[in-house]
Amino acid sequence: MRKCAALILPFLALLAAPAAAVEVVLIEETVEITEEVVSEGAAERFVPAAPAPIPQGIARFGPFRVIDGTRAALVDVTDERSPAQFEAMLRAHPGIATLEMIECPGTEDDRANLRLGRMIRDRGIATHVPRGGSVRSGGVELFLAGARRIADPGSEFAVHSWADEDGREAKDYPADAPENRAYIDYYKAMGMPEGEAKAFYAMTNSVPHADAKWLTAADMGRWVKLN
Repeated sequence: MRKCAALILPFLALLAAPAAAVEVVLIEETVEITEEVVSEGAAERFVPAAPAPIPQGIARFGPFRVIDGTRAALVDVTDERSPAQFEAMLRAHPGIATLEMIECPGTEDDRANLRLGRMIRDRGIATHVPRGGSVRSGGVELFLAGARRIADPGSEFAVHSWADEDGREAKDYPADAPENRAYIDYYKAMGMPEGEAKAFYAMTNSVPHADAKWLTAADMGRWVKLN
């Protein structure tokens, strides 16, 4: 829908994800999660940037890398498979308490991305962007999901408007349309009062989908509480 490339039917983000068949493949110390998902109207929304060093980790679940017993890293675009991959990771490594957000370009499915954010919040997992870490587009929603949010000096963020498959952006819908309301409701679920949620959403949509507004850790701290 927005932070990545385009959002289609964003209000469906609050609905249950489509059924998925998940297969776990063990390769040495790497766990590869593959799945078939029936998904209609999915959209992508991300902002490219220079690649950051990616930790190898001890196991891999889609865009997630398990670093150790208490930490995992997000190192790639999320998509419709990511909620199931995240859930599988926590089953295998239930002690994970912090998500290191190292290279987070955005999402290929806003509906699934907002569902993933709620999963992060429900599990009480902290989100941490280290120095050099980059969180862009739909990745920002996942950063906001942290029970504690930490952004080190030298980390970066990027936001922009979403666009649907017809090229329409947030401004092309009424303010109270389900397409826009889905984000306000999400930000409120992440702890923002209604007024702050609307102001933050307006800021992210202040630049068109084809562009991006870049923020430092200090900039982000003016919008949301950082720990």
